Parts: sequence; structure tokens; C-alpha cells
Amino acid sequence: MSLGASPPRAAQRPVERVVHGATLVDRYAWLRADNWRQVMRRPRALAKDIRAYLTAENDHAKAWFAPLRSLRTQLFREMRGRIKENDASVPMPDGAWAYSIRYRDGGEHPLLCRRPRDEPDDSRESILIDGDALAAGKSYFQLGPSAHSPDHRRLAWSADERGSELRTIRVRDIASGTDLSDTVPDTTGEVVWAADGQAFYYVRLDEEHRPLRVYRHRLGTPAEDDMLVYAEADTGFFVGIERTQSCRFLTINVHDHRTSEVHLVDLEDPSAKPRLVAPREVDVEYSVQHDDDRLFILTNADGAEDFKLVEAPLATPERSHWRDLVPHRSGNYILDHTVFRDFLVRGEREDGLPRIVVRDRGDGTEHAIAFEEEAYALSMSAGFEFATSTLRFTYASMTTPTEIYDYDMRTRKRVLRKRQEVPSGHDPMRYVTRRLQAPTMDGETVPISLVMRRDVPLDGTAPLYLYGYGAYGIAMSAGFRTAPLSLVDRGMIYAIAHVRGGSEKGRRWYKDGKLEKKVNTFTDFIAAAEHLIASGYTAKGRIVAHGGSAGGMLVGAVANLRPDLFAGIVAEVPFVDVLNTMLDDTLPLTPPEWPEWGNPIASPSHFDIIAGYSPYDNVSAKPYPAILALAGLTDPRVTYWEPAKWVARLRAATTSANPILLHTNMSAGHGGAAGRFKALKETAMIYGFALQVTGLSRMPFKR
Repeated sequence: MSLGASPPRAAQRPVERVVHGATLVDRYAWLRADNWRQVMRRPRALAKDIRAYLTAENDHAKAWFAPLRSLRTQLFREMRGRIKENDASVPMPDGAWAYSIRYRDGGEHPLLCRRPRDEPDDSRESILIDGDALAAGKSYFQLGPSAHSPDHRRLAWSADERGSELRTIRVRDIASGTDLSDTVPDTTGEVVWAADGQAFYYVRLDEEHRPLRVYRHRLGTPAEDDMLVYAEADTGFFVGIERTQSCRFLTINVHDHRTSEVHLVDLEDPSAKPRLVAPREVDVEYSVQHDDDRLFILTNADGAEDFKLVEAPLATPERSHWRDLVPHRSGNYILDHTVFRDFLVRGEREDGLPRIVVRDRGDGTEHAIAFEEEAYALSMSAGFEFATSTLRFTYASMTTPTEIYDYDMRTRKRVLRKRQEVPSGHDPMRYVTRRLQAPTMDGETVPISLVMRRDVPLDGTAPLYLYGYGAYGIAMSAGFRTAPLSLVDRGMIYAIAHVRGGSEKGRRWYKDGKLEKKVNTFTDFIAAAEHLIASGYTAKGRIVAHGGSAGGMLVGAVANLRPDLFAGIVAEVPFVDVLNTMLDDTLPLTPPEWPEWGNPIASPSHFDIIAGYSPYDNVSAKPYPAILALAGLTDPRVTYWEPAKWVARLRAATTSANPILLHTNMSAGHGGAAGRFKALKETAMIYGFALQVTGLSRMPFKR
């Protein structure tokens, strides 16, 4: 394939410093904008030399992709054809109303809607927020969280217009359809209304982009006069807010990646101050729900590695008063919990598979909701109401489109409310989903979920697309995804490696992939690739690895460790400059991330561990596979200069002729392009790259 102009070569301007006796030399440090805070708010403030380099990289990537224009167009059309354009969520009831989200034909952005609760159709539906209208003429627009007031008269809604996750909250009068004068900038977008509907609580981001303060905004007053409710002094913690299912309390959730603390604010008392549930203790996490005079707490206290449920009196909620309600059981990871008036519901995962357990609070009996497929995804939504026997849950597998059920917890009957439609057609019988276990050198087994066409030969000739993440205890669900069918229907196998660092096999699985054990994440991914090769699913050099954010670190690390396994690497907003970022405590996420990766400023051993695997720092002369890196200029999570520096260093070091490409979205952040169809164009770019480097770009699409 013709590359057009020669690849850009970033200037080398070495910056040296000594940390713990080690000399660090960063030849591309100049790509980090000194005014990055300003760039987050005003992208045009980016320095000219940095902008010129990023533009040159974009032009180079555009030239490389030019011969694939028709393929990318076809991929986009296929993926769009699987989306029901006028799709809508199942309305969620609350009192006299039911709220929903829907899209119009051709619409990029959601419409927030409501209708009378008992209306069987949408004949009396009202559009509360029109995302398409609000986005008109803007280079970036994304609706954020929203919340209706308890009296249903107003809707607090938020939006991000830069991609930097600085969301402005506004309040819409539902009857008139107009926004009030209330405007609250630089927030996370989360809103919890006071019980009287005359005020709301929110989290404001500081100058370092950190969510550390909770405010109370009274309608009709200027945002600068908002009352400070809670301020977190430790920049290593995040602050978030939620409302208990009982609607009585605001919970102020203070946490890092291993320790948490909860404060309660009475939503019925305008003068209420935050009340601490239990003071933070290192390595103790907990979350809180409420009913009447009791708190229901999910926690890992007392060595409950996979968590347990306890209860405590509302009047005396301290640790000394916690009493086991659902005891800890090793290997049975309790994920979350919800308390209704008559039922206690918890989500669990055991042997990699999820289930929902319902307890009748009257007689204490329990029953589980589970499914029989080898690999599937299951989640629940508590909804808005407390005094209800209806639980909504969502089920899908890699071959079964998403199904949404309303489940009567009392009668145990389920009603299918919606089945995902694939307008262009989908026959599950054409596909096979499997769950494999890849052995590792230390005696563990790594779960692999995969989907493929039934007619794919298992003789090692098929290329394979291998996705991984492995961080923060986040499990990768084996749910239904329509986009990968464009790979699968061209003969590629799509697989997910459930590596350590996630929690697919319980909390232990997470702990075994963080801090000093982080390397397990990378070796697990390699073990998964090798097992797929040994089992005849693919061959060495026929795999495309894909990871985003912390998963970008994963694929960056394995590119250094085993480049021979891969035909290509896709790294979306990749966290690859790990050592430099963790040494920079002025960046938004650095202090809160130390419990996940380690603090190389304070700890020489953490410095050595991170230096040993940081993808950017371990680039060396070797034949790297083809690499596509994607960045967002206003990304506050993984700053644009991480992939930019990484690509510059890779291009200078590689001994192969394989392409190394960087595409930076100059008007978006961590999530990429806003809008459901614009996002598909980025996916079409990624899949076009994968098909090209595995030799499938000319393969026909099979129905």
C-alpha cells in the first residue's frame, strides 16, 4: 500500500532529570503543552509547533487510509445498518410519569422524553431535551447526566461542548420547555435534587480537573453563591454523588481505588450537614443504601475480599455496629446492591458468570436470576421507585441481541419489554460463542470469550481480533456487539481476553493485576494469544490486539514484549507514558491513580516496577507490528501527548517497515467523536486497519 508522503519525524529535544538515582531522558517531552489546562477549555490555545506535528501525523494517517476509503465506507454502512435509527429505551416509571431516551431517524444525539405512566404508546410523549437541536453547529457536543426534580416540574441536564468532560448544568422548566437562568459550569454533570425541588447538589471540578467539592445550588441564585457542602482535602481521592433508592439521602462517595468513605445528607432538610457513616480506613471499601432506620452496606471489611453485605442502625452507623447480612463467600464476588421497600437485590459474579439474587425482606427467602449460555452479560437497573416489586434487568450474549425484562420480584415472573433489533438482519445460528481457559506460567487460567462464524475453519488460518483491558477491577462483559460482526462476517474471530486486573474471577483477579503484580495483566494477554494459536483458532502474526485507555497500556506493553505474535496493534487513547504521568502530580488523575499503579515519587520500588513495563519507556529497536494509535486533544484522562510521544519513539526505533500511525481528534476527548454515527466512522477506521494488516481488506462481506 502506498503511504504517500514520508512519515513525520518528531524533533528530539531531550529533557533529563534524575529520580531515585536513575537518569530519565525524554526526547519528546516538548509535545506536552505547558498550558494544557487552557487547551482543555480552549483547544485553539495549543502551541503552534505541537499543533503542526499533530496535524502532520493526521495527514500521514489520512494518506495511509486513502486506498481503504471504499472499505471504510462499506464498514460504516454495515455497522449503521445494524442500528435501529429511531430506537428508544423502555420508559422508566416514576410516579405519574415514565421517562425514556430515544433517537430520531438520522439523529446523532439522544432525545430525553417522558409520557404519562399508563400510556401504552408515545402519543402523549413530550420531548424534554432535543440533543440534535442543541448540537447543531457545534464541532463537539455530548449530553451528560440529567435528573428530573421530585415534583416532575423541572429537569436538570448537563452537556460537554469540548470533549474535556467539563459539563455545564442547566435547568429546564418542563411545562414551558425553556431553560431557567441557572447555569453551573465546570461540573461532573451529576445532579441530586433536594426533596423540595428548589435546590440540587452537584460536584464541581477544580483547576486541575479534579472532582473534590460538592455544592448546593438554590434555583434562581448565581452559581458563584452556591453553598459548599463538602470539600475533600486529599487530592488522591475522587468525590461523587448519588441518591439512595429510598430517596431520603444524598450519598457523598469519597474514594480512590482501594479505600472509600461515605457521607449522608438528608435531602428533606435544607440545612443538613454531611454525616459520616464510617471513617476511611486504607484498603476498606464500602457503599451505602438505606431504608427507614437502617443502612445496608456493601463492603470488603474484615477480610471479605469478594465483599459481603452488612446492616447498621442509621443512628449509629460506625464499623463497630456493622452486622453481617450476607456473609462473605470466597469466589462469589458481590458487585452491587439495591434496597427496595420489600426486597434486597444484589448482583454477583461466580466462575466468571453473573447472576442477580433477590431476597424477600419479609421472610428472608432468596432466589437467583441466571442463564445457561457459556458466556453472557447480565445487569440490573433499579429505576426511580422504592416501593415497587419490579426490577428491570438486561441480558445478552455474544450471539444473542440484548433483551430487556421487567421482573416481578414477588411472583418471579418476567416480561420481555424489548429485544434489540438489527435492521439489516441477524441470524444467531450462523455464529458460535465459546468460553476458553488459557493456562499461564504461574498456574492460573485466563478466561477468553469469543464469537465466530460457524463456517470458520479451526486450522490456524483465521485472523483474530483480541480485545483486552485489565484494570481497576472492571470486568469485560461478554455481551452482544453489532459492530464486530463486520469483522466476523469477513472471516475474523473476535475474542476478549479476561486478564488479571479485571474482576472476572473475583476481587483476587483484580489484585493480582495491579501495583507490583501489574505484569500479570500483560503475560495473561500473551498467554491468551498463545492458547488461541495452539488451539487452532489463529496463528502467530495473525492477531490484531486492541485496547483503550488502561487497555492501551496493555497492548503497548505486549507490543514491546511479544511483537511477533501480532499483525497489528490498535491503541485507543492509550495510557502508555505511565512513568512520566505517575511522576507528574499536577495532572488530573495522577494522585488518585497511585493506589492502582504505585507512587513512583515516594517509592523507589514503585518507580522501578513502573519503569520496567511503561510502554513508552521500554520502546527499543525491534520489528514492531503495524500500530494505530488514537488520541483526543481535550482528553483529561489520557492526555494527547502520551500517544503522540509513544508513536514518535516507536517510529524512531522500529526495525520493520510496518506502518505506525497516529490520529488525533482535534475536537474531542477521551470518548472520541460524539454522536452515534460519527463514532461509527472511527470504528470503521479501526476495523479497516485490522482488515488491511491481516490481509482481509478484499474479503467479501458474508450475510
